[in-house]
Amino acid sequence: MKFCITKKRIYVGLTVIGAAVLAFAFYVFLFPNFHTASQGKYVTISRGESFHNVVDSLLENGVIRNKWSFKLAGRILGLTKTIKVGKYLFVSGQSNYSILSDISLGKSRLIIPVTIPEGWPLSKIGRRFAKELGIDENRFFALCQDEQFISSSDINAKSLEGYLLPDTYSFYWQTDEKEIIKRILDAFKKFYDDTLFIKQKELGKTQTEILTLASIVEAESNLDEERARIAGVYMNRLKKRMRLEADPTVQYAIGEERRLRYTDLNFNSPYNTYRNYGLPPGPINNPGRLSIIAALYPEKNDFLFFVATGRGGHWFARNYNEHLKNIRLYHRTRRELKKISES
Repeated sequence: MKFCITKKRIYVGLTVIGAAVLAFAFYVFLFPNFHTASQGKYVTISRGESFHNVVDSLLENGVIRNKWSFKLAGRILGLTKTIKVGKYLFVSGQSNYSILSDISLGKSRLIIPVTIPEGWPLSKIGRRFAKELGIDENRFFALCQDEQFISSSDINAKSLEGYLLPDTYSFYWQTDEKEIIKRILDAFKKFYDDTLFIKQKELGKTQTEILTLASIVEAESNLDEERARIAGVYMNRLKKRMRLEADPTVQYAIGEERRLRYTDLNFNSPYNTYRNYGLPPGPINNPGRLSIIAALYPEKNDFLFFVATGRGGHWFARNYNEHLKNIRLYHRTRRELKKISES
């Protein structure tokens, strides 16, 4: 009789222990973590972050409710050293196991779209990628100036200024800087195909020269219908060995985003086309597809000058006297617009 009672007590004890172990395991691994954000919680895991730092970040953002249980679950599962860098969105009610599985495999890392606008220089593009993807801005810029890296990318240039094709690209958080640049260059190479190379050779220009002209066109006008005409003007000036006298090249030379002064036109730089003949040494920004096409297929015209209308677009002239008349029209328009704004 006593043996039966003892056996029963052992059975009950084991059952209780088993239930406790199951309850503990459920709490550590499967118990839901609740938060009130209906759209979920965003958390970024960056390069070099330790598991301890990741846990602190998850706790601070309200993704997990208990740091101790989450750490324990990570150690038991052996997932403390397999964390994937990325930007994650965690929904309410995810368990420790679900979150650990997620960040160790990176299966739900968010893909982040980053847009390169037409006409942006390398410096601004680097800052945007640093802000949106958390990359090293200085390394990005250094790679774009690294002739060995550029050569390994099958680009014949000293800098990638002009070669980063404007578009919207998608990457994971902190994608390696080389991978980002190579992906953008792949898009450029796909666009700048054999047909464009043939046209480039017909014009007797190098790819860098075409991109340089395209970058000036990009900076001069955002009207699609004007791009080929402006390219035609500059081609005419090049043929006549006239200085291009393109204000955007001076802007690039001085390195400041401000209204140009007449004294700036004498700024000593190989990029200053008021002082130097021909195209500048390289692109002054990264032109879009339409500006590149305009540089390759410039309008055949006899214009040599153009000036802003003051209301969008430009007036074009065949000689300097016509140009002076257009300049007077521009100043008159500006005075009229100023009066309207002040009235």
